[in-house]
Amino acid sequence: MPAAPPVLSVRELEARDIEAIADYWLQAEPAYLQGMGVDLGKLPTRAAWRHMLHAQLATPLLQKQSYCLVWEADGQAVGHCNINNIKPHEEAHMHLHLWPAGARRRSLGAALVQLSVPWFFERYGLRRLYCEPYALNPAPNRTLPHVGFELVREYVTTPGSINFEQPVRLWVLTRERFAALQQAAT
Repeated sequence: MPAAPPVLSVRELEARDIEAIADYWLQAEPAYLQGMGVDLGKLPTRAAWRHMLHAQLATPLLQKQSYCLVWEADGQAVGHCNINNIKPHEEAHMHLHLWPAGARRRSLGAALVQLSVPWFFERYGLRRLYCEPYALNPAPNRTLPHVGFELVREYVTTPGSINFEQPVRLWVLTRERFAALQQAAT
């Protein structure tokens, strides 16, 4: 008999998650990080990760520069999803990360993104949610259309403070499209 699928959930970042997020970035295989478009020379130190994440926890919701959800499978943290470039009542950019290699390629990503998206739309009253993964990173570029994101364009940029210049694919999900997809699924 096949194993039962894990029970998936999302919750807001808590102080107990900070070390796991720092570990994800600082202990990952270099090839994995580069495959996501990370410039290894730009990664913050553990102290910088801690400072940034503690600051995020202490900042009121509408003043946050980044808002993070933790992904869980069977009650165990397995990743995080965050937004930045937040313009309340307008738009934000989403990032998705499954921590253990064993959690990847198991179709968990799409389900966890689907659980996360309503949090972002509701907490910030967003009209649009963007995701801009490295064009050569297949995982998010497979996951996003399964959740309803639509491809806007592909172009070259340096998408974030820890990235090298790279081709990216810009995906968008509007609040209306997400609501329609949710309605159709019920």
